[in-house]
Amino acid sequence: MRKLEQPLPPVFERIEDERLYRKQHLAAAFRLFAKLGFNESLDGHITVRDPELTDHFWINPQGIDFSEIRVSHLILVNHNGDVVQGELGVNRDTFGVHSYILQARPDAIATVHTHSIYGKAWSCLGRPLEPLNQDACAFYEDHSVFDDYTGDLLDINETKRIVEILGHHKAIILRNHGMLTVGRSVDEACWWFMNLERSSQAQLLAEAAGKPKIIGHETARLTHIHLGTPVNGWCCFQQFYNRMVREQPDLLD
Repeated sequence: MRKLEQPLPPVFERIEDERLYRKQHLAAAFRLFAKLGFNESLDGHITVRDPELTDHFWINPQGIDFSEIRVSHLILVNHNGDVVQGELGVNRDTFGVHSYILQARPDAIATVHTHSIYGKAWSCLGRPLEPLNQDACAFYEDHSVFDDYTGDLLDINETKRIVEILGHHKAIILRNHGMLTVGRSVDEACWWFMNLERSSQAQLLAEAAGKPKIIGHETARLTHIHLGTPVNGWCCFQQFYNRMVREQPDLLD
């Protein structure tokens, strides 16, 4: 008999292989987010730190819908917003928060922010999510609320406050704006965003139906320990990555 073992993220001997892995998973994440309807407007971004040039990161180009992004479309930028590799431009107005997070959080490899519908709806309440079910417990005591949105995307001070309030957490709810997540891989950060979006939807539905019963503190904390880890976040995304590659193999081009 063979013991059940949880898959683990790969370890690479060559930087080139790790860079390709990150870019492939980034391109697949964009395709998946398009499928889920997270590709509204020009402001959505998923970014991943380069494994060699750690003060640079890969980002989606401006003007290409998530549903069309390929590995070859991805743009390498530095923290000043200069395009280092790639033919297309980036939305400089909205890449700043990703840059500041990656500078402030050495543990963060990827960041995700799009204007998903339930994230936008829940953000208007200016409240953290409650531990209503085991999925939401992944964020228990592990997300923040930014309650000072002015709408000025070029205000460096506002961007710095977002990063400060995010702290060491995996997610932040931006009041009247949406949600942002971080992770130690593209896969993890994207899974947290997907989970946060669905957890927001679940709580909106539960509160519309009545007064939800909340999971107790100790149970919520224990569930977070089991489900809120970087490895579990990465693992949960793998089925989606594999499906997107099977369905849309051109994303790897």
